[in-house]
Amino acid sequence: MVVISQNPTMKMEKIRDDIELPIINLCNRSEAMKEMVKACEEYGFFKVINHGVPQGIISQVEEEARGFFAKPGPEKMRAGPPYGCKNIGLQGDVGEVEYLILQTNSPFIIPTDESNKFRSAINAYVEAVRKLACDILDLLVEGVCGSEGGSALSRLMRDSENDSILRLNHYPAGEVSKIGFGEHTDPQIITLLRSNGVEGLQISVQDGLWVPVNPYPDSAFCVNVGDILRVMTNGRFVSVKHRVAVQAYESRMSIAYFVAPALHATVSCLPGLGLPLYRSFTWGEYKQAVYTGRLADTRLNLFALPSHHNL
Repeated sequence: MVVISQNPTMKMEKIRDDIELPIINLCNRSEAMKEMVKACEEYGFFKVINHGVPQGIISQVEEEARGFFAKPGPEKMRAGPPYGCKNIGLQGDVGEVEYLILQTNSPFIIPTDESNKFRSAINAYVEAVRKLACDILDLLVEGVCGSEGGSALSRLMRDSENDSILRLNHYPAGEVSKIGFGEHTDPQIITLLRSNGVEGLQISVQDGLWVPVNPYPDSAFCVNVGDILRVMTNGRFVSVKHRVAVQAYESRMSIAYFVAPALHATVSCLPGLGLPLYRSFTWGEYKQAVYTGRLADTRLNLFALPSHHNL
């Protein structure tokens, strides 16, 4: 059904709660490949189950993340630049979130004052989720380009200089429901997301219509298509616009793995997908455009070829 949101802290919007978002079982590779491609074309979003990431690794990193965010503010601030707590924008992007951002290709990603247990949990999680991301990307390339596509996407994240990051997010509960992170698309290739089972993630299936993402099954990973994957599939896949609406009754925590190429890596359409909609550019070039604009801006228009503006 369609519900009109009249929350005083949010715009009046339509919330569609009767759309079943895809849940894909990775046990059957050929079926999973077809279902993933369809989901990326229709929603730019799906969930995966039977993904091979051990529950023990997931539980450990979630426990360590809860422990970190439960610390007093001054103690968290000692983590340095990886930690932040801020309101996000004032022009339609209002939100509040505290976070810890960790580079995943460096041996020094963990703040030095954190315990070895924290470090071990993060490293084990990154290793397991990186493997899952590679498997998903290889399936998507095969689904779009056939077997000749090879590892065209996963090799970007296997580059030792890849710019992938892990971000731990905490959205504090408030007196009323509100936006915790404003609407945006992820600029990277894909995002693999876990949450603590508290509702809040919403995706946009069309302008002004939002679909809440049910947090179940609790073993699943959410997968978002990012802008780079949209470019490399020549617009065939949707880079999904999404946001986080924080519930008044309970805080929300999530762990997001953003898969990105090296800053110097060239991003262009995969072969055999027709005339390119976007010009070639480096990830560093696109990243700069992203972080100098507003959160909700449509950045890809800046890179569209002349006959394809306003895609």
